[in-house]
Amino acid sequence: MSTIPESTFLYGGNVHANGIRQHYLRYGGAHTAGRDAVVIVPGITSPAITWGFVGERFGKTFDTYILDVRGRGLSEAGAALDYSLDAQAADVLAFAQALGLERYSLVGHSMGGRIGVRAGRTQPAGLRRLVLVDPPVSGPGRRPYPAKLPWYVDSMAQARHGMDADAMRAFCPTWTEAQRQLRAEWLHTCDERAIVQSFEAFQTDDIHADLPRLKVPVLLITAEKGDVVLDADVAEIAGLVAGTQHHRVPAAGHMIPWDNEEGFYAAFGEFLGAPLVRA
Repeated sequence: MSTIPESTFLYGGNVHANGIRQHYLRYGGAHTAGRDAVVIVPGITSPAITWGFVGERFGKTFDTYILDVRGRGLSEAGAALDYSLDAQAADVLAFAQALGLERYSLVGHSMGGRIGVRAGRTQPAGLRRLVLVDPPVSGPGRRPYPAKLPWYVDSMAQARHGMDADAMRAFCPTWTEAQRQLRAEWLHTCDERAIVQSFEAFQTDDIHADLPRLKVPVLLITAEKGDVVLDADVAEIAGLVAGTQHHRVPAAGHMIPWDNEEGFYAAFGEFLGAPLVRA
């Protein structure tokens, strides 16, 4: 296998899939040959670029794609666009097909995990593994997602006006200056209509009904802090998806790789087919 480059970033690209323009970042190289690809689907207000540091690490081991979910980053947005969970899940499957990914794993964080579940219930031919990273377990008749909508709406409004890393501190007090600066730079690309519809769908979409239809191995990675996925939720998911593996990352809140980056990578073990190469 060839030498791993210092940076694994290859390029950013666009593909027309499921009727829209989908933007993505690709990491990897010749050293990833022979392994299944990995498609990373970020959360509700996380453009692909904000997961770039994760892509750099994943790219040391896997051919890695990070998506801009519709209405975020450089992917298509607009008043007439459907921002439902069904549409987002269809995007992911169409993306993999358009790029000719014959074998791939999905890694979805937060909302991205729910997208992964909805996509996986259709049992797509190329999907080999599914990783759910602290997915909201809210839904009809269930406790609400712990975060509040104004946190997203207010921060996006400031970002559209123009904000810096210091201003972002009010919303992300534990993040580094570089992390806050990147979020301040890109948050304005999140379409408020997309965020509001996705947030409201946390309460109305029933992903638990989808879980028994998953037929690929599932890894659930949860945060020790933040109360998004409790022990009882882990037990319920494990009961709905036979063979579910679980790893709770210590000293981490919902934005796990921001809080405990090495703990996040360690949680994958060899689930994706090989352990992630260390920094």
